[in-house]
Amino acid sequence: MENDPKGLQNLLEFLWDYIRDLARTQIGEKVYRDWMPFIGTLFLFVFVSNWGGALIPWRLIKLPSGELGAPTADINTTIALALLVSLSYFYAGLSNKGWRYFEYYVHPTPIMLPFKILEDFTKPLSLSFRLFGNILADELVVGVLVFLVPLVLPIPVMFLGLFTSAIQALIFATLAAYYIGEAVEEHH
Repeated sequence: MENDPKGLQNLLEFLWDYIRDLARTQIGEKVYRDWMPFIGTLFLFVFVSNWGGALIPWRLIKLPSGELGAPTADINTTIALALLVSLSYFYAGLSNKGWRYFEYYVHPTPIMLPFKILEDFTKPLSLSFRLFGNILADELVVGVLVFLVPLVLPIPVMFLGLFTSAIQALIFATLAAYYIGEAVEEHH
């Protein structure tokens, strides 16, 4: 009797291996295991949120106090996720290096200090706006096409939306892991 994985188990093992490899590659062999749950949770949350918006054109459902949509098509959600990533890479750097983490800001020369501080503000902004803009644009395009050509054209665009939604989840998780890896790496 064989115990070959099938169906859902295959999918879950593939996701586990994928997230482990992503974390190992971006964060490094030394501490990647500590960050796998965080990176995996980010990836899955963004992936499921994006696909929820790509599979169903929620924007077409009007509510008295607004409209429905993918959670990641809301700027508040993407900013919250990006701020979590920012707090995580500060925590990673401080817990791994202690106060030596702040040497990064003046490495290789103190002239870099204002640029590195500016970089710490632009990282979460770029993470949040990239995810928000791409998912919102996909939802709006599908919503407009459903009104113009109800059954013919929206279907291929929805499949394209599934693909881009998956890519956006991958990019978000990869950049989060990269930022954490950057915070824990030793400068030589």
